Amino acid sequence: LRGGRMKSIRFIHLVAVLIALTLCIGTPAMGAKLKIAMVTDVGGVNDQSFNQSAWEGLKRAEKDFGFKVAYKESKQDADYAPNMETLTDAGFDLIWGIGFLMGDAIKATAQINPDQKYAIIDFAYGPETPKNVTGVVFQEEQPSFLVGYIAGKMTKTNKIGFVGGIKFPLIERFEYGYMAGAKMANPKCEVLSQYAESFTDAAKGKAIANNMYQKGADIVFHASGGVGDGVIEAAKEKGKWAIGVDKDQNFLAPDNVLTSAMKRVDNAIYDVGRKLKDGQWNGGETVVYNLSNDGVGIAPTSKKHVPADILAEVDQLVARIKKGEFKVPSTKAEYDAFKF
Repeated sequence: LRGGRMKSIRFIHLVAVLIALTLCIGTPAMGAKLKIAMVTDVGGVNDQSFNQSAWEGLKRAEKDFGFKVAYKESKQDADYAPNMETLTDAGFDLIWGIGFLMGDAIKATAQINPDQKYAIIDFAYGPETPKNVTGVVFQEEQPSFLVGYIAGKMTKTNKIGFVGGIKFPLIERFEYGYMAGAKMANPKCEVLSQYAESFTDAAKGKAIANNMYQKGADIVFHASGGVGDGVIEAAKEKGKWAIGVDKDQNFLAPDNVLTSAMKRVDNAIYDVGRKLKDGQWNGGETVVYNLSNDGVGIAPTSKKHVPADILAEVDQLVARIKKGEFKVPSTKAEYDAFKF
C-alpha cells in the first residue's frame, strides 16, 4: 500500500512538472508582444507628411495592441539597406520600408533573410513579390481628384497649380487625378504643373509656388513631401491657398491650407499590424488602399474653408467612385481619354 501511494505521488508530481513546463514554454509565445519597426525615407520621421503618418500608425498599433515599435531614420538613399539590416539583426517580427525608393533595398534584404517578414509602402513587385514581403499601394489619384474638384470650384482666377516631388508614376497619379477633378469642376480651369525633382528641398518648393502665384494661380496643390513645406509657406506669405498631402496639413497654416489629399499610410500600417496579430499575413501579395477601404480621402479640416455645398458635391463624387460609375485617371493616357 505504501509503495503504491509513493508511486501515485511520484506520478502526480511528474504530471505537475510536465504541466508547469508546458505553461512555461507556452507563456512567452502566447503573451509575447509583436515587435514592428520601420525605416523612413530621407524625409525623416518628423516630415509632417508621409513618414510621420506611418509612425503615427505604428504608435496607434502600439497603444491598441501592445506592440513594441521603433524606427530608423535614413539621411540618404545609401542608408536604406544598412538600416534594414540593423533592424533585421535586432529581431523585429515585421520591418517596414516607407516609400518606393526602398523597393530595391527591401527586395534584396528579403531574399537574404527569407524567414524575416517585411512590408513596403508604395511599391508593388507584381509576380516577383518575395513570399516574405507585403506590398502596400494606394490609389492616390482618388483623393487628388477630390481636392482638384474643390480647387476648380473655388479658384477665382481659373488658374491653379500642382507641385510634384520626383517625377515618377506614383506622383503622376496625384497630378492627373488633380487635373481631372479640376477640369470636371471647371472646364475653363488651367493647371500649372512643375516637379521639384526632390522630396526635401523646401526652398525649391517655395520658389516654384511663388512663381505660380505670380502667374495668377490662386490655389497650389503639392505632392512632394518636405518640398511642400515651402509651398505652404509661400501660400501663407502671399495670402493664397495651398492644398496639403498625405496628412491633414491645415495645422501648418490654418488660414491658408484649403484642404488636403489624405493618403492614410497610418491606417495601412495599423491594418497590416492588426492582421499580423490575428495570424493573417499577406506575404507575397500587394494590398491596395483606396476610398472603399478608408485608405484615402480628404482632410477633416476641409469644412473650415470649403463651402458646405461643394463638400456635398464631393460626397456625391465619392459615392460614384465607390460604385464604379467612373474611374479616376491616373496616367496621361487615361486623362486624355477621360470623359468630362
